[in-house]
Amino acid sequence: MMQPPAPQEENDSALRPKRIADMIGQRAVIDVLQIAIDAARKRDEPLGHILFDGPPGLGKTTFATCIPRELGVSVQMASGPALKAPKDIIPYLTNLEDRSVLFIDEIHRLPKAVEEYLYTAMEDFRIDIVLGEGVSARTLNLQLKPFTLIGATTRAGMLSGPLRDRFQIREHLGFYSLGELTAIVQTNAQKLGVEIHDEAAEEIARRSRGTPRVANNRLLWVRDYAMSKADGRVDRAIVVDAMRMIGVDPLGLDRQDRRYLETLIRVFGGGPAGIEAIAHTMNVPSDTLVDEVEPFLLRSELMIRTTRGRCATPLAFEHLQVFPPSGGKRSGQLPLFPEE
Repeated sequence: MMQPPAPQEENDSALRPKRIADMIGQRAVIDVLQIAIDAARKRDEPLGHILFDGPPGLGKTTFATCIPRELGVSVQMASGPALKAPKDIIPYLTNLEDRSVLFIDEIHRLPKAVEEYLYTAMEDFRIDIVLGEGVSARTLNLQLKPFTLIGATTRAGMLSGPLRDRFQIREHLGFYSLGELTAIVQTNAQKLGVEIHDEAAEEIARRSRGTPRVANNRLLWVRDYAMSKADGRVDRAIVVDAMRMIGVDPLGLDRQDRRYLETLIRVFGGGPAGIEAIAHTMNVPSDTLVDEVEPFLLRSELMIRTTRGRCATPLAFEHLQVFPPSGGKRSGQLPLFPEE
């Protein structure tokens, strides 16, 4: 018996755009890609190598799967951490068809040896394979079919300069506006067969951190909640109730985000406080807070990092509905959930 698809699989297969023209947002990136694709077609040549960078969930993989469809070529998909040695990437390179696409996700995590192995493959479409060992070793020069390498990374600064410079097109994906996310929610609700009000779609978008992947996950949860608790139709009240159940507030903060701010305000008086002190107080690893919690709080201007430590901003006090401490006194009891 077939197992039902996991939520992430359903998200990827049903909601991911299939063509660049179907994508919403990232207009500057789309304009550049459409010109490059059109020029490659007219020259009858492979598309230049492309590097996408930006936070998770903004469409790097979606672009990488749409581009081969636009070109009418095949695509192979690999992951940087899985390519531990040059021998791991050789099958991908030798199996490439003419003008096909090789997509490497998290390309900044490629080992140095594999990265250097890509240099000649990207520039000259050839690789050198060493056969044997010691004095009897021989080098086999293997010509590759012209191809396009698409790399995706969340940390472009970790890429070496020589590898970064070999990408003819480099595009940064930014966060989406409220209007763009609302349109994405409405479009994907139609794909899922969900009847959703405009106000409800906007409310989901508002709580999605400017990220389509988060918006899709929120939409899937609201759909399930509406099917269980209502008649399947989604209005704003249903969205508010569904988000309250999973602890997502009107700004998109989840329970962990609010707990961080509450600890910073209640225990440390709003700061400054060191990240290790906050982590020990919350009983959460410090790298979890730095990588998962702080980026959105910083982008939302709810906290700042200073040389003395982390500090909550007046906006954080306002959002949590508490007054900043005065006279060295700590803030009072914080509400469990901000008012809608």
